[in-house]
Amino acid sequence: MNATYGGVSGYVRCPEDGRTGWSTMYSLVMGLQHELGISPVVAGFGPTTLARLEALGNIGFGWNKNANIVRIIQHGLFCKGYWGANGYGEFGAVTTEAVDAMRVDMGLPDAGSGTAGGIVTPRIFKCILNMDAYVVVAGGTDKIRSIQQWLNGRYWNRSAYSIGPCDGIYSRDVQKSLVIAIQYELGISAPNGNFGPTTQEGLRQRPMREGSTGVFVELFTAACVFNEPVVMRGLDDTEVRTTFKSTFDSKTKEYVEIFQEFSQLYRSGVGDFDTWAQLLVSMGNADRTATGSDTRFEITASRARWLYDNGYRLVGRYLYDPPGSTLDKEIKPGELQIIFNAGLRVFPIYQDNARRLADFTYSQGYQHALNAHALATSYKFNRGTTLYFAVDYDAQQWEIDQAIVPYFNGVVAGLANQGKKYFHGVYGSRNVCINVTQRTSARFSFVSGMSWGFSGNLGYPLPANWAINQIKEFKVTNGSDTFDLDRDVWRTNSEPGVRAVDGSSGPADGFIAYVSRLYNHAVAYKSENNVTTNASRLVMEYIRHEKYNGIAWWWLANAYDGDFVEYCNTRGMSVSESFTDSITGYSLDATHLMATANGFLENPDPSSKGSATGGDVAGWGGDIMTFWADWRNSEQEYASPLTFSQAKLAIPGTVSSFGFTDMVEDVDGYLLAKYVAGGGNIVTWVTNHYNNGGGLTRFRDHFDRRFQSATNAYEACRDILLGGDEAKIDLALLKLITGAGAALPGDYVLLPGGGDKFNSFCRGFSDRQLSLIGLENSRIATYRQNLKTYREQATQRAAARDGKSARS
Repeated sequence: MNATYGGVSGYVRCPEDGRTGWSTMYSLVMGLQHELGISPVVAGFGPTTLARLEALGNIGFGWNKNANIVRIIQHGLFCKGYWGANGYGEFGAVTTEAVDAMRVDMGLPDAGSGTAGGIVTPRIFKCILNMDAYVVVAGGTDKIRSIQQWLNGRYWNRSAYSIGPCDGIYSRDVQKSLVIAIQYELGISAPNGNFGPTTQEGLRQRPMREGSTGVFVELFTAACVFNEPVVMRGLDDTEVRTTFKSTFDSKTKEYVEIFQEFSQLYRSGVGDFDTWAQLLVSMGNADRTATGSDTRFEITASRARWLYDNGYRLVGRYLYDPPGSTLDKEIKPGELQIIFNAGLRVFPIYQDNARRLADFTYSQGYQHALNAHALATSYKFNRGTTLYFAVDYDAQQWEIDQAIVPYFNGVVAGLANQGKKYFHGVYGSRNVCINVTQRTSARFSFVSGMSWGFSGNLGYPLPANWAINQIKEFKVTNGSDTFDLDRDVWRTNSEPGVRAVDGSSGPADGFIAYVSRLYNHAVAYKSENNVTTNASRLVMEYIRHEKYNGIAWWWLANAYDGDFVEYCNTRGMSVSESFTDSITGYSLDATHLMATANGFLENPDPSSKGSATGGDVAGWGGDIMTFWADWRNSEQEYASPLTFSQAKLAIPGTVSSFGFTDMVEDVDGYLLAKYVAGGGNIVTWVTNHYNNGGGLTRFRDHFDRRFQSATNAYEACRDILLGGDEAKIDLALLKLITGAGAALPGDYVLLPGGGDKFNSFCRGFSDRQLSLIGLENSRIATYRQNLKTYREQATQRAAARDGKSARS
């Protein structure tokens, strides 16, 4: 390409590095433009290029009008992974076969004689010269690819439809293609992919319900697949999926009901307009019932009454208005009490510009967290309140990676520096919220759903931890008063909202008091019955006895004391299953935490940190076994176990057999066991860990004590999965892996390539350990640097005071 077109006006040389990519594809496009008589050439396949190709006509077997155009087709095919007699310049049988293969992969219908015919139409030529893939790529699924192929096959010749990728990944282009397809079926004359009034009215007339059949069911179930998985709440959250089909059956109805509940819609199982809208655009039906709101305007007594009378129960208000702003949006003196008196709750938002990439750096996040903490404290917001930090523009993925996530790491460090009085939430597009949650443990997501055109809202499902979805901005007229208000869908059992301030309790106080009562009962029970069992152990046994019992837990942690259970029950005690972690804000399973602690208390660490024992089975070891079975049963979607680990292993906001809270409970259980084994009591530990900042370094403390190095973490993971030297481990492998229908790791490594994948799986575990402590280390490093700076400044101030005194 460079040798042939290097001197052409406008041509940009591509790197000669042996790699395909947009630079190479653009060079092919510019070469084609030159052959079509376009000058100067440009790096883009626009309408002029397409028009010239249409004038040229279809290209196929034996076409010989321009050898360089054939070469460009062959080079483009090669870059997309098809061997088409690369650069030979004659459109023969090999090139025909390559085009035929690509057309089949694209889902296009036969062109005759039972094959795709190897014909390159102008639209197919355009597809040859882009970076779309037509086979499943990493992270894609065959299920989504089949829908992409169906869309291409049905609509590829329609003027408004662009042939899309068939890579198995739901993206903004796929979402737009689906809406265009719907518009064609609705009979709209000029489809454009926008969810406008005509499209909305058409869908109001086409509800889907059990028994419905035909193309609209196919379009509806395609949208359902694009929005999966849906999280069904329960004691253990579950991911629910569906399938693409032409008949709305009972299984589709079940999925729709769960999707409706997840999206805060009325649970009917009918694909009504609200459901169609929620599947297709981020704001859904912007006029549906909503009980949340946010505004930059002060909530006066009359405005608060209007909000309550019109069904609103939650309002978001700003902690801060940056210098130079004319919006005057921060909370006013006495405003919070007015809100509370009206029966409303509030959630605090922090935004300091936040409208461009330059507003987001680690240091800015850190300083914003300090400022937000100080302001929230000045307003007397209680411990455990979530502060929502804003990303108020359409951040692209590279910006999220390079700036937004580091900014929120700074926020985490800044809040930790102040004792983690408050949790951090995130406001932004769906993609921003998903990334910030998964990579910085944001507690809740406040989604900017009304910005439906944001690229971060196209091709992404609602975050699993969404709490508030902003769907419409409108002007309120309240008598002679007017003010702007955003309508927000407030999700049930998510962000609780603040209903009072100036309280002294924290999120874990109830659990700490509960443990203290149990501990006092244990001390009294020991004294009254001459029992020698450690009182802290008795507390662990009581909390875990209902859920974690039977032969398996007798084997791991010994039997629990049934008499003590009866002693507590007759005194009004019962098992408390969950509590809120004061560090992350996530709900922790107290029964799993105490079962883990019980197991580690009964089983000492191995002499070698790179090996495993039965105690590990009670914690991370049992969870990693379950996670292995989960990967083996998901291998079609995740061929790489490392990719699977990066997507699923202890990732906040992601449903997994080894979720983020599972890891927290494993780590905390281990640390609690070691504290008690060293002579401490459980009440002191839970108080220090959950109320006095001990949990801020939980991952680092666990790593330093249990593994000490990434190599040891990797080896311990290998050891426990391959069986170790303990019968407890072997029994756990049989129950957790074979019982789940998966091959034991020891058998899997004997398969071709199995050893490499097994090692990659273990590396995923050790990498995740490092990433969890990495964030904590950055917090500590920042804290130490700030402490050093503070001390230096204090010394300078003291010296200045001494000098002034001497001069006086």
